[in-house]
Formats: sequence, C-alpha cells, structure tokens
Amino acid sequence: MGIDLVELWEQMSIIVKIITVMMIGMSVFMFYVITERLLTFRSASDQSIRYVQQLGEFLRQHKVNEALNAARAMPKSPVAKVMESGLQALLQGREALKTEGPDDVGDFDLVDSVNRALERVKERETSNLRKGLAYLGTVASATPFIGLLGTVIGILGTFQLLKGGQVTINEIGPKISEALVSTALGLGGAIIAAMAFNFFTSRVEQYVIDMNDVSSEFIDYVLREGRG
Repeated sequence: MGIDLVELWEQMSIIVKIITVMMIGMSVFMFYVITERLLTFRSASDQSIRYVQQLGEFLRQHKVNEALNAARAMPKSPVAKVMESGLQALLQGREALKTEGPDDVGDFDLVDSVNRALERVKERETSNLRKGLAYLGTVASATPFIGLLGTVIGILGTFQLLKGGQVTINEIGPKISEALVSTALGLGGAIIAAMAFNFFTSRVEQYVIDMNDVSSEFIDYVLREGRG
C-alpha cells in the first residue's frame, strides 16, 4: 500500500505545509552545494596532481618563470594558486635584492617574504575550499529540529480531533501521517548533509596538508638556492 502524497499534502495544516516547503527548499539547495563542491574538488584534485608533478621538474632545473606560468594555467588548483603567490614573491624579491632605493628600511629577508606570501594565499584558499560547508553543517543540525516541530504540530492536531469525541482511524491517520512525514524529511536531509559535511571536511584537511607540504618544500628550495 503506497502513500498518496497529493492527498497527504491536501490534508496537512498550513503550518506543517510551510515547514515542509522550508525543508524541501533547504534540501534542494543542499544538493546544489554538494554537487558544486564535488565538481570543484574534482577539478582541484586533477589540476593539483598535474601541477605538483610539473613543479618538481621545473624547480630541479631552476625554471622559476616556467613554474609560475604553469601555476597560472591551473586556476582551479589550490596548490597552484599558493605556489603562484610564492613564485611571484621569489621573483620580486630577487629584483628587490638587486636594488636599494632612497626609502630603503633595512635588510630584505627573501625567505620571510616568500613565506608570508604563501601563508596569505593558503588562508584564502582554505576559506574558498570550505565554501558552502557551513550551510551543510547548519542543515545537518537544524533539519531534525524543524522536522520535529512539524511532528509536534501534527500530533497537536491529532489531540484536537480526539477532544471532539469519538473519531475513527480515517480521521486520525492523516494527522499522524503528516507528523511522520515531517520527521522523515528532517532526518533524511540531516543524514545526507552530515555525511556530505564530514566527507568535504576531510577533503579540505587533505588539501591543507598538500598546500603545507608543497609550501614547505618550496621554502627549502629557496633556502638551498640562496646557499648555492
């Protein structure tokens, strides 16, 4: 025996209808965020792998300009964006070390300049990777309570019927159904959102590790180059 959703909708109270529409809207946007993040992370992963492979070869040959151009060619990779900033800081720092202007304020620390450039972009890229995750966390924590609100309202409607005297299951059934549907929508949205939030959070942490590793290796390269 199936559920007649049209009939169930028609028998819902106006408040439960509003709650149901709210949860459906939140779920639709939730799936949009999940899809967008999946596509973004897939592109980021593909480009990051390709760039790291190219970067190692360029740095071994001391081709800093080529490494910078390769980073600019992969705009969806957080690793490439971080390295683009670091490579630019390295090239600009080299030029700064060759000159001394009238406003010179002291010795210029090339390694510190590169490191600060890397850190600035790492923070920004980490924030970009977390885009939309706060919404998933909100859906995961809020929709069970929103569904519970609909459930409580549905049960209250059932008690209102019982106050009128003898009632049949055909009269009580719709109120109980709307209460259970509201709970199911809330739990369903929360489960999906929680799983997606945990998955994407783990991916962000992995990207942060990758950015830190590549940045650290690049700082080592700058230090070795300065010794050479």
